[in-house]
Amino acid sequence: MHNNLKSIIHVLCSGTALGIAESATAALVEDSKASLDMRNFYMNRDFRQSGAVQNKAEEWAQGFILRFESGYTEGPLGMGVDAIGQLGIKLDSSPDRTGTGLLKSGSEASANAKDEYSESGLTAKLRASKSTIKIGTLQPVLPPLMRNDGRLLPQTFRGTWVNSNEIDSLSLDLGRIDRVNQRNSSNNEALTVFNGGMRNIVLSNAKKSSEFLFGGGRYQWNSALATSYYYGGLDSIYKQHLVNMVYQFPLGKGQSLKSDLRLAHSSDDGGSNVDNDAVGALFTYKLGSHNVSAGYQHLSGNTGFASVNGADNVLINLVQINDFGNENEHSWQIRYDYDFSALGVPGLNLMTRYLSGDNVDRGPGLSEGRTWERNTDLSYVIQSGPLKDFGFKFRNASTRSNFLNDIDESRLILTYSLALW
Repeated sequence: MHNNLKSIIHVLCSGTALGIAESATAALVEDSKASLDMRNFYMNRDFRQSGAVQNKAEEWAQGFILRFESGYTEGPLGMGVDAIGQLGIKLDSSPDRTGTGLLKSGSEASANAKDEYSESGLTAKLRASKSTIKIGTLQPVLPPLMRNDGRLLPQTFRGTWVNSNEIDSLSLDLGRIDRVNQRNSSNNEALTVFNGGMRNIVLSNAKKSSEFLFGGGRYQWNSALATSYYYGGLDSIYKQHLVNMVYQFPLGKGQSLKSDLRLAHSSDDGGSNVDNDAVGALFTYKLGSHNVSAGYQHLSGNTGFASVNGADNVLINLVQINDFGNENEHSWQIRYDYDFSALGVPGLNLMTRYLSGDNVDRGPGLSEGRTWERNTDLSYVIQSGPLKDFGFKFRNASTRSNFLNDIDESRLILTYSLALW
């Protein structure tokens, strides 16, 4: 079957209107790869506070993600194409339990989730030397813009992205995004800024934007030290400068100390009141299969942290439910990770952490906002046999706050990736 699929791709590529010679398409096809990712996802979110409009959100769904990445045609300017197709299928839901983010909801608040939803995307790509340009569907994981992959199907963006690695150890990025397809949507939409919790971001005329610009680079000084600077700007809403330094200091056999320092300065771009400085630091001590981490995050300014709605961000304390990015919030975390391979069970991992935030500006006359969150992840990936690479993950979280919803949440995720060729 794999050979038949490759033959079909070869016919499609050699017969395109681009008029590329058949000999030039050989590398494009031979260097291609395709995979099918399958994700079975159950999620239960229990709203603990009294008087909640909805007692809980609970859904179960199956996702399929088909990915194709071609090689490049031969010559100084190589051409290729990538494609992604995604399908989400409802296994269980009801109108009073929607809202997990796993499934596409109906147009009315009381409507049931759709039985299925799908999306597809194409990306044209060009390569010259060690530089590439991609146009179409994109999934960046960069400091100013990180696609979210925390539910059934990943979030995607539409735009242009240039990446250059011409200088050893230096990676440069430049791009423009004009649309987003959220993780439980089939439609490309204009971009907006996340404004939940006590972000306190006030928008004037522009509520949406059709342009997000980003640029910057990362330099790997040596095996222990890496630094980066990036700019990101959502037109007419905010602009942002982000600096990061990661240093891993070896302490002896099986031991190391890793420091991750992050700075972000956000300001308005003519259509908002965005004004925020975020400083974060996370230190991790590794001893064999044990990892112990401690982190602190400090926000200041007239608003909370600004980021593209639906996407992940660079905040140190971005975790399962919260990111502790509210106006003037100060937060800390402690975390423990253990790799059970030391006990003869490779593929089994445990993570648990606790975070606490305070000093949130809730407005005149109100006491400071406070939040805490507790997370536990237990994951296992089969290492050999017919089910090799089949993954299991259980995620549990609880959060309590005097200005946000009180939530208890559990997720059960089964994953398997099948390489088609």
